[in-house]
Amino acid sequence: MRETLFNWLGQDLTGKRCLDLFAGSGALGLEAASRGARSVQMLDADAAVVRALRASVEVLRADQVRVERVDALDFLRRPPQGEEQCVDVVFLDPPYALKLTDRVLALLPPWLASGARVYLETDVPYLPEVSDLTAPQASHPPSWRVLRAGRAGQVCHHLLEFA
Repeated sequence: MRETLFNWLGQDLTGKRCLDLFAGSGALGLEAASRGARSVQMLDADAAVVRALRASVEVLRADQVRVERVDALDFLRRPPQGEEQCVDVVFLDPPYALKLTDRVLALLPPWLASGARVYLETDVPYLPEVSDLTAPQASHPPSWRVLRAGRAGQVCHHLLEFA
């Protein structure tokens, strides 16, 4: 799936600002850094995961990567402090059992630079027209357009654009 993702985004991410929510192994954020991303912010709420991510960043000498221990929803509820905090690429792979996709997508638009893309992994196809628009954070449900979609085994992957 990683190869598909970077074919969709383009192989060269030079100058792009990336946000890896629910970073987990950090594979996508670290791959973005290796492809020239200007900055990569990796978030995860699990202390052990964050320690492992920081160790990987140090070993790889990925100076443009910042790892933060924080709940992704709490992070997104803080408004960005200016355009320089807005991102071009978001990697979104929330724990499927928690059903966070709609809540995260409702909070994401203020963080997006013009033309930003969101890579979403889910256990079911994401269909914006039938998503849960009753998420408490969504007073005005944002509009998302699915640019690309695919499936690999049990994982559905999507490239989204805020419309």
